[in-house]
Amino acid sequence: MTQQQLLNPLARKLFLAEQVRRLDKTAIEDCNIPGRVLMKRAGRECFEFLLAQWPNPEKMTIFCGGGNNGGDGYVIAALAAQSNIPVQVLSLVDPMTLKGDAALAFQYALQENVEVLPFSSNVAAPEQGVIVDALLGTGLSGVVKPEYRQAIDLINSSNLPVMSVDIPSGICADTGAVLGCAVKAQATATFIGMKFGLTTGRAVDYVGELRFFDLQVPAEIHERLTPFADCLYLDELLSQVSDRAAGSHKGDFGHLLVIGGAEGMGGAALMAAEASVRLGAGRVSAATQGANSIAFLTRVPEVMARSVSDVHEIAPLLEQATAIAIGPGLGQTPWSEQMFQAAVNANKPLIIDADGLNLLARDSYAQMLRSHQSADCILTPHPGEAARLLGVSTADIQNNRHQAAQQLASKYRANVVLKGAGTLVITGFENDQTVSVCRYGNPGMAGGGMGDVLTGVIASLIAQGFEVGLAVKLGVSLHSVAAEQLANQYGERGLLATDLIPVIRALLNNVEDSFHD
Repeated sequence: MTQQQLLNPLARKLFLAEQVRRLDKTAIEDCNIPGRVLMKRAGRECFEFLLAQWPNPEKMTIFCGGGNNGGDGYVIAALAAQSNIPVQVLSLVDPMTLKGDAALAFQYALQENVEVLPFSSNVAAPEQGVIVDALLGTGLSGVVKPEYRQAIDLINSSNLPVMSVDIPSGICADTGAVLGCAVKAQATATFIGMKFGLTTGRAVDYVGELRFFDLQVPAEIHERLTPFADCLYLDELLSQVSDRAAGSHKGDFGHLLVIGGAEGMGGAALMAAEASVRLGAGRVSAATQGANSIAFLTRVPEVMARSVSDVHEIAPLLEQATAIAIGPGLGQTPWSEQMFQAAVNANKPLIIDADGLNLLARDSYAQMLRSHQSADCILTPHPGEAARLLGVSTADIQNNRHQAAQQLASKYRANVVLKGAGTLVITGFENDQTVSVCRYGNPGMAGGGMGDVLTGVIASLIAQGFEVGLAVKLGVSLHSVAAEQLANQYGERGLLATDLIPVIRALLNNVEDSFHD
């Protein structure tokens, strides 16, 4: 995901399937755009997008279902025929039973002498060209039916490039879950309203290059609906960052306390603290265990590291802190439990990650947090940690990431960053709550320490006095865009968490604009 792809404000608004149907209906009824015109526009956008990805295809094989999704496929077939591209439609629905705009699209394909054949289990996989998936649209709610599963399996086994129309068949438009099976596309063209389910969960492995087309529908119809969520956009977030006053001193930018680094796990706390001080916190202290303080002194002498053994020794540090980050390398020992209880009882802005979340999964600590924490609290779980916090499986989390994040926010009265592909950010409460998706990032971030650096980034911004919603959204975006920059330059494999820190710092300070595409 690049900044360029998010330049269209409509592409940053995310809707549920039912909301998109309402947008479509409004365009037809209130804006007087006939449905057949919208279908032809969708087909044209798909056709041109396909040719931009794969110029001069030897052949197009288009799998068509019923309804408007299949109708879009027939329009694409007609356009291919007009362009003298060999084309064949494999239909899973008798086209003579199609109704409305889809029936008109079928007639359009026939007028262009498109070959339309019924799909059956005896059909061989295409051996050349490009495949268009126009099987199932956003209306799918249950598990994919057997005949469609056969078609999807055939598409996926072909080893040919695949473009999906509106959504890869088999993906839930509202959650991103795979409903039994799904087409694995290299490109997806989606229309009128960006579907939330295309941006998070397992869907990200099936969508490929995602492109949004508004079909020339007036932008004002989107103003009639409150989007379900929004995509984070780094430029927009950075525009809210003020320059520092010329007379500033370190006391103006907060004092962050990082608590973590049990024996043998000092690196996690060290990375969080280093990220915090590099992002501009006025002062950063670390409460750690054993000899870890020596490592801090050697690596980042700017961090005031102390080896603390009990709540009495950490009390002065808690008192001085503007914000607290707890969890990186914390462990789950009696020492860890003491540190966690002391941090919660301090009732300061609190960022909880890693082993802090594993301790929070215990009912007694969850109750303690709800009872004592009235200041802002941010939880930053990956799916496994989220599963422990909610007492479910990791698969349950991934099948409906938004529901899981909402449950975490409600159960722990906290802001939530549910990490993973399509990181979800929930900030605020009740009527002021916002849901955002981070579409930046790459698989190179799947490595040790990435979460620790992210914790340090968010915690630093909060300690400096950034409003919590901005701090969380900006921190997540900076972290992921930095990873994109480094992957573009060096590749995804071997990306280290600490590699991100200087790039994040440069992005925040706007000293380079290489993230503008």
